[in-house]
Amino acid sequence: MSILAKFSQLQQTYDQLGALQPNPFAVTFEQILSSTEGVIDGRRTILLGTNNYLGLTMDADCIAQSVQALQQQGTGTTGSRVANGSYASHRALEQDLAKFFQRQHCMVFSTGYQANLGMLSTLVGRGDHLILDADSHASIYDGARLGHAEVIRFRHSDPDDLYKRLRRLKDTPGSKLIVVEGIYSMLGDLAPLREIAQVKREMGAYLMVDEAHSMGVLGEHGRGLAEAAGVEADVDFIVGTFSKSLGSVGGFCVADIEGFNVLRVACRPYMFTASLPPSIIASTRQALRHLEADATLRARLTNNANHLYEGLRELGLQVGPHASPIVSVALEDQALAVRFWNALLHNGLYLNLALPPATPSNKPLLRASVSAAHSRRQIDRAIQLFGEVAVQLGVLGTGSGAPIAMVA
Repeated sequence: MSILAKFSQLQQTYDQLGALQPNPFAVTFEQILSSTEGVIDGRRTILLGTNNYLGLTMDADCIAQSVQALQQQGTGTTGSRVANGSYASHRALEQDLAKFFQRQHCMVFSTGYQANLGMLSTLVGRGDHLILDADSHASIYDGARLGHAEVIRFRHSDPDDLYKRLRRLKDTPGSKLIVVEGIYSMLGDLAPLREIAQVKREMGAYLMVDEAHSMGVLGEHGRGLAEAAGVEADVDFIVGTFSKSLGSVGGFCVADIEGFNVLRVACRPYMFTASLPPSIIASTRQALRHLEADATLRARLTNNANHLYEGLRELGLQVGPHASPIVSVALEDQALAVRFWNALLHNGLYLNLALPPATPSNKPLLRASVSAAHSRRQIDRAIQLFGEVAVQLGVLGTGSGAPIAMVA
């Protein structure tokens, strides 16, 4: 028996999807024309599934800073910061992020996934308790598995259930760390952070918020849900990524806790991973400057997100509970979702297809992520295509507009 036999069911599913043209999980962008348009299979396509919330991947200033760093400092660091040392720009980015979040300390990781993996596997260990929202991102669950703390799940966005589970641990030794997300990545819903912070205070736990999808999106200054909810003082650790609003790659953790820097020699994913190249650091720092200086980016993003969310909801499609830059449409079965996704792509609209068990409701999702760079025309076109495909596939009973080409 092959060592890969354990994946036979997954292989069967992948083979079924692979028979489609194109395969939803193997899309190739032949050309990137802008932050919101590309070429797929020879067709000019609206990109509505990139998480490029502020549209900064093609920003001229970010590109210029990246090119300059590349020319002056080379293509990579070829090792971890513990072994090979830090570049001055690594320290500068950490200082920038700490100042932005009004915290004393910051660690930068090579990916956002690694930030969760590293912090959760290091902060809590044997004898401690890690209390996770049931709909947490895969990186949070993987960080929990890598550590040795007891893992307890509470019902998604349910502060009462969190309270009950923490109350049972009231007299149990060890640290208790609650982990939630600012905006959840599948449905785009927001955590009830005020209520969760209240539970945290009452029960004497620590609180970490993953602001990956909410940094640059929520809050007066773009610091995320903790800022928007007015509970920054209650959040002990904030983790996030550069691959969403900041348009590059990497991750971070900021905190005020005394002794934070010992984590640099305790956190194995930080110690044993090559650090980010100078070009990525440079573009990220410039993107952060844009985020801080230009509030119109968040305003445009919010307007675009609300327009898409309301447009799809008014069509009668099943969307998530909150309007946010993540707008997902739930469908009843996988075959329907794949046909729907394929028809949208065939007509020039790219977004994400999410299938169970990766989806919180166990329903397949058509997941869109909106950008500040999208034009009203592009959002309107997306709504139109959703409506037309939904009618032709029998998801909606009536509709308007010219019929579109369908893909079997």
